[in-house]
Amino acid sequence: MKKFLSLLLALVFVLSLAACGGTDGSTTDDSTTDDSTTDDTSGGDSGSTELVFTTGGETGTYYAFGGVIAQDVTANTDYSVTNISSGGSKANVLLLDSGDADLAFCQSDVMSYAYNGTSTFEEDGAVTSFSTVAALYMEQVQIVTCDPDIKTVADLAGKRVSIGAAGSGVYFNAIDILGAYGLTVDDIVVNYQDFANSSDSLTDGTIDAAFVVAGAPTNAITSLATSKDVYLVSLDSEHIAALRETSPYYSENVIAADVYSLDSDTTTVAVGAVIIARDDVSEDAVYAFVSDIFENADNLSHGKAAELSLDFATSVTDVPYHPGAAKYFAEKGYDVPTK
Repeated sequence: MKKFLSLLLALVFVLSLAACGGTDGSTTDDSTTDDSTTDDTSGGDSGSTELVFTTGGETGTYYAFGGVIAQDVTANTDYSVTNISSGGSKANVLLLDSGDADLAFCQSDVMSYAYNGTSTFEEDGAVTSFSTVAALYMEQVQIVTCDPDIKTVADLAGKRVSIGAAGSGVYFNAIDILGAYGLTVDDIVVNYQDFANSSDSLTDGTIDAAFVVAGAPTNAITSLATSKDVYLVSLDSEHIAALRETSPYYSENVIAADVYSLDSDTTTVAVGAVIIARDDVSEDAVYAFVSDIFENADNLSHGKAAELSLDFATSVTDVPYHPGAAKYFAEKGYDVPTK
């Protein structure tokens, strides 16, 4: 009798499911009229209006500026953007490729490496599942030290130097700069540390210098300067020219003395800070994201907002633009390449 009642109840349950629309995965008209799944938000992330924006370490410019952008886009559009700290440019590309992020910050040189399968991506192969959203500002290669006797890159020979996490964009920038001066990692005592750990190590004297690649002022350096005398190492024009012959994505850049309250300006090189997006993020989402940044630039409470320009935003040539970004820039009179 118990078995009969169980079978009867199961039959009733199945029939009730059929009456509600079936068990084959089909949807009823009611489920397609909900605002959260309208055509306006359909696309790569199944029409999601929640976007994950992976930026950088919590003491870097990516994270700080990324947080401001995320808050503004969330407040002014139909999309909710969450700013997530990360290991930086290479990690961000991989997070996009795995589907764990929708948007990301990336150095212009690193995204080129990824797209073409060179340098830091040579072993694993090219990653082409992302597109450019916009170039935002230049980020400088900053060689910071608390030792006033370290005045040139050549003075780093034999010193304990942090060159970023192994395989990071900073690592390859450091290799490039050292190489321009005839040095390799074998000529220094290598430390692989992120910005925050580099700052801590400079504070306690366990390293002599560190490479930091980020928009100046950078929180890690600003924080260090509150407890120690800091110095930035300048590059000379001859070595910058030699560097750009082999690595043309660098451009000469000057960090004004007042940025860190130093005695003089610092001449260095810089790469672009670019926002990229996974290809399958919807056109509407990327359009809303990029349009908010440039239409509300005056309201973004971060110093880097003052450096935003449409000319620079549309200057990327190595990686095609996302259709959503291309749509916005076309409205402003700029034609950018897409896939």
